This record gives sequence, structure tokens and C-alpha cells, in this order.
Amino acid sequence: MRKAFATPGFPRLFGALAASMCGDSIMLLVLSMWVKTLTGSNALAGLTFFFMVIPSLFGPVLGVWVDRVRRRPLLVWGNLASAAMVLPLLAVRDASDVWLIWLVSFFYGVSMVVLPAALNGLLKELVPEDLLVDANASIQTTKEAFRLFGPLVGAGLFGWLGGGAVALVDAASFVVAAAVIATIVVSEPAPVRDGADFWSQLVEGVRHLATDRVLGHVLIGFALCMLVLGFLEASIYAVLDAFGKPPTYAGVFVTVEGVGAVTGGLLAGPLIRRVGEVGALVVGLVVLAASMAGIAGVSTIPALLGFAAVTGLSLPVLMVGYMTLIQKRTPAPLMGRVSTAAEVVMSLPSAISLALGALLVSLLDYRLIFLIVAAVTLLGALHIGFWLRGQIRDDVRRRPALVE
Repeated sequence: MRKAFATPGFPRLFGALAASMCGDSIMLLVLSMWVKTLTGSNALAGLTFFFMVIPSLFGPVLGVWVDRVRRRPLLVWGNLASAAMVLPLLAVRDASDVWLIWLVSFFYGVSMVVLPAALNGLLKELVPEDLLVDANASIQTTKEAFRLFGPLVGAGLFGWLGGGAVALVDAASFVVAAAVIATIVVSEPAPVRDGADFWSQLVEGVRHLATDRVLGHVLIGFALCMLVLGFLEASIYAVLDAFGKPPTYAGVFVTVEGVGAVTGGLLAGPLIRRVGEVGALVVGLVVLAASMAGIAGVSTIPALLGFAAVTGLSLPVLMVGYMTLIQKRTPAPLMGRVSTAAEVVMSLPSAISLALGALLVSLLDYRLIFLIVAAVTLLGALHIGFWLRGQIRDDVRRRPALVE
């Protein structure tokens, strides 16, 4: 990871991202926790994440716009807009105001589509290709490290001063990120306006994914996982109910996930260099499936938290491998459209999953839900491993283990 930080501009970008990721780690769990506290409903709490996913379904439209502008100014203004979007939370008082939380969740979803797409493009301009895995690993490790304390800080601040205080902290983190990114010096070529009609530009990202064999099969495997992973957003509160824990204990659960995620972030770079991005994705999905099955079978809090750590271990491996693969296999002028198209491929199953999960948590025992998630996630790993076995074999032969 040290080599990435020697790249001019990357340390500042990393600092800006660290600020916004800190705010996110404090805020995101509070949104559903707030709904659960106001309504007492696990299903309504799960729907909070559903509203957050909806904007990704319109990602390709946003992607066309992202590819028409320079990425650094977009990140500056996007972070400032994100700071403004959380301020309506200051008006939430009781259960009748839950719609405001869902509205902010929706705008958060817009931010989570546009800013990562712009970041992918800026990273491709700022960091040499052979250092992208290190840059992504450092960002993802830091993001997961915030889970060690962010959710607990958010839950504590929510319990002490209320959700409005959490919203102000989150807004400040976006402002800091915008200010730092504005100081980065990077030579970005002026975007070339595509002469094709809007519809052709809109589907170009999907066309790239469909014609790139590796990206196509990876996204199918990921989509299978996302088709069930959203069940967990509502089910986690059912798990806590079964163990006699209050909704705020979700902060402890997520923090323990963060312990595993930090380890996973540190291991992601060396693992990818040894087996390649595709092989690392298969490993990550198998580990995730194992953790889901483990949670379904435990009967004590320590065991539950142990498998939460295993879940966390898999997440940065998946994200670093996925982001690096997208960046390496996508031309810079298409980065916005491909990033948002890939987001749609994963978010459509996720939206279905979140909505279905809010229903299933009222009908099925949480253990059965977690077993379903484990089985389908394993199926996604098998799909990628089978269809891309040649790619994995070539990557293993081509990339000896590196010790930093």
C-alpha cells in the first residue's frame, strides 16, 4: 500500500475519502435504527435500505452525466450536495416524520451512485494501473476500520443527543471532503462529447459489461449474492430480538464486523496479487457464505459476534477485487457509465432482496433466512469459479505471491 501513497495527489484524496467515510460509518446504521426506534418495526427499518438502493436503478442515466464532466470538480460539488441532503433529518420528531428519514435515504443512494463512479474515474487518472489494487485496498481497509467505532459512536450520539446531531456530524464530514479534494492537482483531459444519440450512450456501459466475458460472469455471481444479501438488513434486528438485545446493539454487531473487515482489507492486496481479482472474489464469496451459515447455527452471543467478524473479513476482499477489476477492464471515457451499469446489475437484485427481506422477516425464522443467504451466495461463488476457471488459472500462474 505504501507505493500508492507515493503517487502525487493520492494522499490528499485518501484524506478526503477518510473524512466522508467516517461520517458515513456514523450515520448509515442510525437511519434504520432511527426508524426502528420510532416505529418498533423490523420491516420498516429494513425498508430504509430499500429506499437507499432505489437511485442505483437509474444509475445509467447518472453515468452518462458523470462521463460528460471532469471527475475532480464533480467530487467537490457532489460532496457539498451530500452535506445538504442530510439536513432534513433535523426536522424529524416522531413516527409521522419517518418519511423524512426515507427521503434522506433516497438522496444518500444518489450520492452512493454518483460519487463512487466519479472516484473510479479519478483514480484511473491519478494512480498507475499496477498500483490500483493498493489504492483500493487502502481505501477499503480504512472504510472498514471506521466500523470499529463509527456505528458505536453513531448509536451513542443518537441515544445521547438524537439523530439530528448525527446528521450534523455527517454533513460536516462531506464539507471537509469537498474542501480537501478541491486542493488536489490532477491533469484531467476534457471529456469528449459522444456524438451518439442519448440512448446509445445510455446503454454503452451495459454493452461493455455484456461483451467483456470476465466482468459479465463476475456480475452474474455478484447479482446472485445480492438477490439474498438484502434479507439481512431487516433480519439483523430479528437476530437481536432472539438474543434479547435492543436495536442499538446492532452497533456492536457492525463494529465486530469491522474488526474482521480491517483484517480482510490488509489481506486483500496480497491475496489479489497471488490469485488475481477473480480468484479473490470466489474466495470472498465462499467465506461470506460460510459466515451466514454459521450465524444461522449459533446459540450464544460470543459465537454470533465471531461469525460477524468472519462476515467482515470477506467484505473488503470482495470490494477491492471488484473495484480493481472494473477499473482495469474499462476505458476511462466509459468509467462512469460502466460503474453505474454495474451498480444497477447488483442493485436491482438488492432492491428486490430488501423488499422481500422486509416481508420474510415477518414470516420465517431468521435461521432459515440466513441459511438461504448462505446457499445462494455459495451458488454465486460456484458460477464465477466454474465459468472463469481459466482466468483464475492464468492469474495464479502469472502472479507469484508478493511479500511487502
